[in-house]
Amino acid sequence: MRDNTADAILQPQPPPWLNWVSLMVSIGVGVSERVMNPHAKGLAKVTQLADFDEIIDARSPAEYADDHVPGAISCPVLSDEERARVGTLYKQVSPFEARKLGAVLVARNIARHVETLFLDKPKSWRPLVYCWRGGQRSGAFMHILREIGWDAHRLEGGYKHWRHEVLAALAAMPARFRFTVISGTTGSAKSRVLEALAAEGAQILHLEELAAHKGSVLGNLPDEPQPSQRSFETRLHQAFSRLDTQRPVFVEAESRRIGSVQLPNELVAAIRAAPCVRIEASRRARVAFLMRDYAYFLADPRRLADQLGLLRNLQSGETIARWQELIDCRDFAKLVDELLELHYDPLYQRSQTRNYADYSGAPAYETDDLSPAGVTVLARRILAAAN
Repeated sequence: MRDNTADAILQPQPPPWLNWVSLMVSIGVGVSERVMNPHAKGLAKVTQLADFDEIIDARSPAEYADDHVPGAISCPVLSDEERARVGTLYKQVSPFEARKLGAVLVARNIARHVETLFLDKPKSWRPLVYCWRGGQRSGAFMHILREIGWDAHRLEGGYKHWRHEVLAALAAMPARFRFTVISGTTGSAKSRVLEALAAEGAQILHLEELAAHKGSVLGNLPDEPQPSQRSFETRLHQAFSRLDTQRPVFVEAESRRIGSVQLPNELVAAIRAAPCVRIEASRRARVAFLMRDYAYFLADPRRLADQLGLLRNLQSGETIARWQELIDCRDFAKLVDELLELHYDPLYQRSQTRNYADYSGAPAYETDDLSPAGVTVLARRILAAAN
């Protein structure tokens, strides 16, 4: 009997890259149908994320930058430019021509990722791959990894499904916690008090830290851009997931928006219904604190002047001009004092009285010291009363 196996081995074999391109073409044609099969091999659910050694985001760099599953590494099967190029070809020429080009680009990019990032991984390594909807991009990547011999899986529904789960959780989570709201006029060191409470062992939800913004016209941080709305909500979900529902959570009084990001309605409602504590710091202490906390603005007077120019719709032209003169003269103490008296204090008082029913009758903690040591003392007083 003739040995067909031996004959097959002796036949000329196509180069490996050609097999990969062919594989990408076949995946591009058929993966969508396989994605819809919930029993398809290699599918994982959102609840199984922790079961994997690596989470791979196969989307474009721009999609990854906007938001991604926490801990995921970016391994795009198409760059931003390549994705646009394939999409244009799909619309202007034909889906077939787009698939051909896409297959070549995807195969090349996956090969590079495997060569540069994963060649040292043992056979026991278990990666999870996702794309926007768990379709062609993650399907192609997973298939290659499984063909190599790794137990690779694809996230069912992709990022879109994971995002849906995050939003659903954020709608339900706030009602499970008992909040205590740290309130007080601008410059009362509320965020620093929150951090001091955490250092003393209390649970906190630090919204301004998650938003990378201090919540005012001067709230932009000098070296950290704000996250996208999606990324902020992912950070918020992570923060909630680390909290214990059996213990109280301290949170700072905030408006619905912190810079460019918006709080979930359910969280706003839960915070506004919660009891408050009110920091009553002297004007002198607040001015001194703000000059320390916003030192980067004082070091860049032109930027400070530009930001204060955004208040023209709320303050008279005469007032804005006087503030600009104070900046030019470097009289920052007087500038901060006037900002508190004419802008921030009236605005804050109206906002807190309107939004927090407990604000007027909240326990007040008076202080004339907002230095780091003074903030620690203040946090301990608040914590002692809470216990």
